[in-house]
Amino acid sequence: MADLRTNIGSLALKNPVMTASGTFGYGLEFADFVDLSSLGGIIVKGTTLEPRQGNPYPRMAETAQGMLNCVGLQNKGVDYFCEHIYPEVRRIDTAVLVNVSGNSPETYAECARRIAALDDIPAIELNISCPNVRQGGMAFGVTCEGAASVVKAVRAAYPKTLIVKLSPNVTSIADIARAVEAEGADAVSLINTLMGMAIDAERRRPILSIGTGGLSGPAVKPVALRMVWQVYDAVKIPIVGLGGIMNATDAVEFMLAGASAIEIGTANFIDPAVTTKVVSGIDDYLSRHGFSSVREIIGAAHNG
Repeated sequence: MADLRTNIGSLALKNPVMTASGTFGYGLEFADFVDLSSLGGIIVKGTTLEPRQGNPYPRMAETAQGMLNCVGLQNKGVDYFCEHIYPEVRRIDTAVLVNVSGNSPETYAECARRIAALDDIPAIELNISCPNVRQGGMAFGVTCEGAASVVKAVRAAYPKTLIVKLSPNVTSIADIARAVEAEGADAVSLINTLMGMAIDAERRRPILSIGTGGLSGPAVKPVALRMVWQVYDAVKIPIVGLGGIMNATDAVEFMLAGASAIEIGTANFIDPAVTTKVVSGIDDYLSRHGFSSVREIIGAAHNG
């Protein structure tokens, strides 16, 4: 078996396969399907300073080669997570990360500060790129100034590994990546969902309650792969790649493009055990091609 260990800044992962926020609950929900300790990491659902009800239903729609969602960061707030969820997830023998969102730099920072007090949460993923909320979210992630302002505030409040999740709904994702790197981000993850919509032709109305939503699944993979490739050449910090990863080959492609680790999202809804299959598939790829470590393939497609 090849050495599957990788690093996201100072965060050491036993393998590069993590779960994408919002697609794996708090991890505990998948314990009947997956050996959670076999994963590189679990990124729990989006967490905000105050509880959020999310958007009205309907808020999911199937599309060709993907799905749309406008859940809107429904959660019970960071204090509920700290008091009720953390005591359970801290027992999982893998890296457990929290996806943090807010509607101002101050609320992002305060949420991160409270999570920083949890000894067994080694990192957060800062969501400045969610297209499904009416305030905050993607509004910060689509300009260099907005992204930098949130990362600067959170960096001052949060001493552990800080991963910043980037929006694809921008003109230059490389510029956004450089802006968050300059303010102290330890890594970037990309991409979040693409803005899209679906219309019910018979009813002549949008299917989703707020009209638009985030597109994920295989349809977005070429866009995500291109953006990982571009960001790899733009920054020195590690990249976590995600967007339409459905199998081990997809995961390897993202690592060849420059990702040090990957996240699996929509595929969890199709096959709840897909993550462990991808871990095995990456190992098989490394063995077939004579690599002794997964680190050997990170960015390797740039060497041609």
